[in-house]
Amino acid sequence: MPALSYQLERSDGAARAGRLETPHGPVETPTFMVVGTQGAVRAMTPTQVRAAGTQVVLANTYHLALRPGETLVEKLGGLHAFMSWDGPILTDSGGFQVFSLPGVEISDAGVRFKSEVDGRVTEISPERSIQIQNRLGADIIMAFDECTPFPADEKLASTGVRRTLAWMERCLRAHEKPESQALFGIVQGSTYEHLRSACAESLVAMDLPGYAIGGVSVGEGHELLCRITSHTAPLLPEHKPRYLMGVGLPEDLIAAIGYGIDLFDCVIPTRYARSATVFTRRGRIRLTNRRYRRDAFPIDPSCDCEACTGGFTRAYLHHLFNANEVLSAILASVHNVRFYQRLMQDAREAIRGGWYDGWRAAFLAEYRGESAGE
Repeated sequence: MPALSYQLERSDGAARAGRLETPHGPVETPTFMVVGTQGAVRAMTPTQVRAAGTQVVLANTYHLALRPGETLVEKLGGLHAFMSWDGPILTDSGGFQVFSLPGVEISDAGVRFKSEVDGRVTEISPERSIQIQNRLGADIIMAFDECTPFPADEKLASTGVRRTLAWMERCLRAHEKPESQALFGIVQGSTYEHLRSACAESLVAMDLPGYAIGGVSVGEGHELLCRITSHTAPLLPEHKPRYLMGVGLPEDLIAAIGYGIDLFDCVIPTRYARSATVFTRRGRIRLTNRRYRRDAFPIDPSCDCEACTGGFTRAYLHHLFNANEVLSAILASVHNVRFYQRLMQDAREAIRGGWYDGWRAAFLAEYRGESAGE
């Protein structure tokens, strides 16, 4: 029996509403996966993460291999037990983090770099990445790919596609737990549509459990993101989940859902929260702005999160951030994660109801029309 199955329940144009079945429970799609790089979502407990409507948490292979090490995590019952999360988990391959390190050496064999923890020279190959992820025990694991930077000339992008495909085959051979862990491939190719097409065609021929689109959150901007995603998503199988990696802002998510994407992840909700930026239906606001010093309203009166319904005013959060109190990051993170999960829930309902385009237009008109500014 496969580790993961996907059922497409309703389409509205290219937008899709579906259901993933994983070893740790079902996932309604489209969905936003909250990032817990080190095995924890920053400034939130697992209970708070779940209460916000989160279905899947993402953790990072590279960071967990450095600390505390996949052997210890496996010994203590695997990543689900280690981080006290009983829902689905996705681990990325670590490639994006490794390739962004200074002085990294990339070859067909893999990558070589100095550990940011102790400075030791470390190597990660496709086989090593899969070995780590097998031991961590996530429900969905990602192939080790070459994440091409932006901008990239066609030669560099072509080399990245060649390595990504060769490494995918090595990942498949190294994967020891296909019955409990679904291994996704990643489409690369930078901004070159013919390279994206070639990469997607080769990956689809491998009949993988799911497919991701990588290299679209490295500085290319909204318009290029839309062009790449709208070109690539239709090349992927209708009956398999589609994952857009590292994206993003609400307007990015809404656009990509319209192109047929099912899964998203990004650090934005919690990272922005820690710097006092929160999302509302009328745009995003920065709570350290003086205009909120005496503001008696909650972050978003339409929100049902603990921060908005618990009596916490914008004035109080303004004070907490200025006083550098940790509660500021907790409440802002709780709100932002809930905002993203409500966005996904509303998108699912709109797709199932057959009015996605109208809902998207109405949301963006409100969100952009009265942005409270930075």
